[in-house]
Amino acid sequence: MRRTFTQSAQTLGTTTTGPEVWGWHGRTLSSRVQHPDRGACWLRLLSTPQDKAAGKIWDGNLQAAALFDGCVHKPLLYDTTEARSDGYAYLAELHQYVAEPVFSPSPVMRLDPDPPTAWWDSLRTDLEYVSTVPTDRVAVRQEWVDRSVPRYLDMPSPRITDWATAHGDLHTANLTGTTPYLLDWEGFGLAPTGYDAAILLAYSLLTPGFAQCVRDAFPVLKAEAGRVAQIIVVTELLQSASRGDHPELVPALCTLAGELT
Repeated sequence: MRRTFTQSAQTLGTTTTGPEVWGWHGRTLSSRVQHPDRGACWLRLLSTPQDKAAGKIWDGNLQAAALFDGCVHKPLLYDTTEARSDGYAYLAELHQYVAEPVFSPSPVMRLDPDPPTAWWDSLRTDLEYVSTVPTDRVAVRQEWVDRSVPRYLDMPSPRITDWATAHGDLHTANLTGTTPYLLDWEGFGLAPTGYDAAILLAYSLLTPGFAQCVRDAFPVLKAEAGRVAQIIVVTELLQSASRGDHPELVPALCTLAGELT
């Protein structure tokens, strides 16, 4: 990863100027870089086995740039380059550098902040715009819901009847603290209406004040479509926790599941 990152930085005409930032399970490596024309940028390197170098995650940021750059608060995508080595494929993406810190270092909220009304208004406006943009990408599949909800929640799977385009990974580690900018668009696609709000809520369950702000900001969570979205998100996070991700959320997720059912 480090060798390919250095080579990609050179290919894109940049010089590394910041510390390494490793992504989930070491799948990505990123850093601030300097470009002679664009100034400070963010270089992100994605790695995957060569036979999986396609599909939703691989080209998500590329497709998101075509649909949303300049329309919502997201870093612009300037350039890309690909490489292959030792059975792996690498995609380097040169993004606009956003100086604002992320809202939290982890997807799971640990503190209970109170962002201003303007922060919520901006986020809601951007998500409303995203929801109206047509796409053939799919973030949530009914087939997965049918298999997984009975397994993890011991209840019949809900039928998704209301669909909308979603960011797909909307937690506070993917939101900056001032504007906010929405980061990491690789998983965007069609999802149940209210899906982004449901993800933000689920990852905020350990901070009751912020969780209530999410509920207040997104009335869809009180509607039937939002209930369905929450059931699906709880199932996703319980599956993820069974693989070792954020097990501290499990009690709160189970409590929420009981309230929803």
